[in-house]
Amino acid sequence: MVPTLNFPPELLLAAQGVKVAFFDVDGVLTDGGVYLSDEGESLKRFHILDGFGLKLLQRAGITPAVITGRDSGPLRGRLQALGVTHVHYGIEDKRPAAQDTLRELGLDWRQAAAIGDDWPDLPVLARCALACAPANAHAEVKAAAHYVTRAAGGQGAAREFCDLLLVASGRYAGLLEGYA
Repeated sequence: MVPTLNFPPELLLAAQGVKVAFFDVDGVLTDGGVYLSDEGESLKRFHILDGFGLKLLQRAGITPAVITGRDSGPLRGRLQALGVTHVHYGIEDKRPAAQDTLRELGLDWRQAAAIGDDWPDLPVLARCALACAPANAHAEVKAAAHYVTRAAGGQGAAREFCDLLLVASGRYAGLLEGYA
């Protein structure tokens, strides 16, 4: 099977050597909407393509890490089901959390990529080798990104980001071959 994905060479160069990928949740792994039940419980919708992308990153030796301003049981369950172990919940200032993850993994910002959709994500995006934003991200975040996905947050944007990292790592075709 021949891969059909194509990314600009400058993006692939920027993404080479990435060993950790930082993800925001609301607006990236979800559509950014907050659904409230009659009891006031917050519900989130996750896209299955995005989840599989995080699993593929792990198979390729790229660590997915999540830094989110919120916390909930369903979110914790989803990330646990995906095998994501580097997670920071309820974080307002995301840069120190990302720095802690890098230190824990023995990496630096040149080995990091990130995808975010709003102002709290900017300090992490500004330091990474590759910064991405979903199609429906805030204008300032899109302007700071090296790449804006075609897909919106919660609609496959995270998977597009994962695919870019997989292609740049040279692992995409081999992973795809396992499904042919």
